[in-house]
Amino acid sequence: MQRDRVDADGGQGAQMMRVRLLTAVLAVMVCAVNVQAGMSEQDAYSTFMRANDAFRRANACTEDADARRRHYGEAILSYEKLIEQGEIANGKLFYNLASAYLLNGDVGRAVLHFRNAEKLDPSNPDIQKNLAYARSRRLDKIETAPRQKVMERLFFWHYDFSMRWRFTAACVAFAVMCLAATLRICFSSLRKASAVGIVAAVAALGLGLSVGIQRHTDVSRRFGVILAETVEARQGDGPGYPLSFKEPLHAGTEFDLLEQRPGWWHVRLMDGKNTWIPDHSADLVIF
Repeated sequence: MQRDRVDADGGQGAQMMRVRLLTAVLAVMVCAVNVQAGMSEQDAYSTFMRANDAFRRANACTEDADARRRHYGEAILSYEKLIEQGEIANGKLFYNLASAYLLNGDVGRAVLHFRNAEKLDPSNPDIQKNLAYARSRRLDKIETAPRQKVMERLFFWHYDFSMRWRFTAACVAFAVMCLAATLRICFSSLRKASAVGIVAAVAALGLGLSVGIQRHTDVSRRFGVILAETVEARQGDGPGYPLSFKEPLHAGTEFDLLEQRPGWWHVRLMDGKNTWIPDHSADLVIF
């Protein structure tokens, strides 16, 4: 990966990787609101500053690969400490953690934490861009199932726009519908108001259903990412079952969790194929 993809301290421009470190002011605000008994506000702030410093030192190591990996590792440990011990959860923090993992060569955890960041901050274009880049670094090129592709084209607004945007648009469409209905009642000669009201009602209904469906999906479905470098997927929940595929699965491959059994997960890949993987080889998107 080219080093000029990293955006550190407002110095280098980023094309594929634009990593924005949290500002000290934001850190203080987040810590003051979210830090629990496990970590004081001062400790959280110090941990945050150490993470950012390690990240900057890693970006500056253009020649020494070992030092670069060591500094990224330090940043990762500090960011994870804030999340686990400080119980701080926001999209930018997970974005920084995912970026550190990606720049350190861990595609699986990069995809996982970009997904976490996406859940917490779905309207952030940097998260979407870098999640797409992390996915492009995966070894497994699993195509989306044809049926899913058709759905994404037919209902593009559901897949291409954030839930916040769709909710706002649904509210605006509902307001337009109410205004058009009021004008039509008060001024019977305004026939165009009826047409506008019908279009707005359809838009409000479609967008509202889209938001409701996504909320139900977020609650009922569990998504995960393979973290192990290679995983032998099998046709059942044990090492004695035949392999599902000729080639192993690799880090960064995403799935839907269908079922859990001791030591094994039954998962569905993005192409619609079902298989079983050891539960220690993957982790779930937590939000």
